Amino acid sequence: MAAAEWPGSANTLKGVILDMCGVLYDSGEGDGVAIPGSIEAVQRLKQSDLQLRFCTNETQASRDRFVAKLQRLGFDISVSEVFSPAPAAVSVLKERGLRPHLLVYDGLLPEFDGVDQTNPNCVVMGDAAEKFSYQNMNDAFRVLVGLDKPVLISLGQGRYYKETDGLKLDVGVYMKALEYACDVKAEVIGKPSPMFFQSVLSDMGLQPHEALMIGDDLVNDVGGAQGCGMKGVQVRTGKYRASDESHPTVSADGTVDDLKEAVELLLRHRRL
Repeated sequence: MAAAEWPGSANTLKGVILDMCGVLYDSGEGDGVAIPGSIEAVQRLKQSDLQLRFCTNETQASRDRFVAKLQRLGFDISVSEVFSPAPAAVSVLKERGLRPHLLVYDGLLPEFDGVDQTNPNCVVMGDAAEKFSYQNMNDAFRVLVGLDKPVLISLGQGRYYKETDGLKLDVGVYMKALEYACDVKAEVIGKPSPMFFQSVLSDMGLQPHEALMIGDDLVNDVGGAQGCGMKGVQVRTGKYRASDESHPTVSADGTVDDLKEAVELLLRHRRL
């Protein structure tokens, strides 16, 4: 994508929101691996006049542990800059007096320490990986079908994501199974929920047209941001597939090879 084709007027932008897995790094054994150029791209953004936030559907670790991993990979990032579904879900649970049955990865459990989990009246599910066993799915199913008004909360609805050894099924696949079995519509907290994107914009003090989202997921990153009134650029890293560029319902405002190219184009266009 040439600089002249950069979406909208780059000079009106005041903030950038970055997806993490597939944009900054590929998860996998150990801490995973940083995508070439992404560490430097984050540094370039932090040296610019743009506000920067990170928006992730990561639900396999608490924010503290997740950020510590990114720091070990070499990223200049702090917990206060990262927005993830679990803390947002905790706020919703407390506001509505909901007691969750948790179907989440063990590393995420500390995020829910302050939430009453006795006699569950809802199910909260995240990317539970190997915890998505028949028994655990059936336990969640039994909670939901035993409720007069079942509530299913999903920390995202992604179909798949990329790790260093290939693609992995994401929470959305299992969310759909419980929706079908229980005849219930899940409430999604995380991307592509407009409320989730709006919480990031509110933290930055920006209007949607003043911020740009960069991600590898055409539907949840780009489409979610566009649904909130933002521009969305897709990188050809992470879960990107060539078929994304002819998607029947979502079209990116721009597609670039990686985060480094996106940042260089953005900053160059702001100087034109």
